Amino acid sequence: MKVIAGVDEVGRGSLIGPVYAAAVILKKSINKKLLKDSKSLTKLKREKLSKYIKKNCEWSIGKASVKEIEKINILQASLLAMKRAIKKLRIKPNLILIDGNNLPEIENYNLKAIIKGDQKIPSISAASIIAKVARDKMMTDLGKKFKGYYLHQNCGYGTKQHLKAIKNLGITIHHRKTFSPINKTK
Repeated sequence: MKVIAGVDEVGRGSLIGPVYAAAVILKKSINKKLLKDSKSLTKLKREKLSKYIKKNCEWSIGKASVKEIEKINILQASLLAMKRAIKKLRIKPNLILIDGNNLPEIENYNLKAIIKGDQKIPSISAASIIAKVARDKMMTDLGKKFKGYYLHQNCGYGTKQHLKAIKNLGITIHHRKTFSPINKTK
């Protein structure tokens, strides 16, 4: 039987925190019709689906830290998070479908990039959901320590609310200092 994994990342455009990636191998029993790109689902629906996927699939999560993002750039850090997620799977897939047009460098794996894969391929959609729910939870927890940035609402993206907080409160140790507009502030 051919084992296929889907991989996606979240948090590339955020101004704060690590980038997350998930790898998912769907089991035959899962209802693929429920799986959609995480961005098209409500928070509640994503959280329910994440639990369902975790219960009914093989999955793993990989991350790349803010330090790694700043050292190797966000694209390379995203690919590193993907590589870590793939390597953490308990089962080695015959084929790995990755959202986007870039592939991580990883030997002895069969990888294929699929543009808009999170909208087309159920296993990539599942990876998108798991990664987003995990990263959103981390951002909510971070927001409890750093009040005033509304991380539970904006997940660190450059919303008016978050940019205003940066202007008024400054940046935290978790902000990506190489990202605009943070790199333009003193």
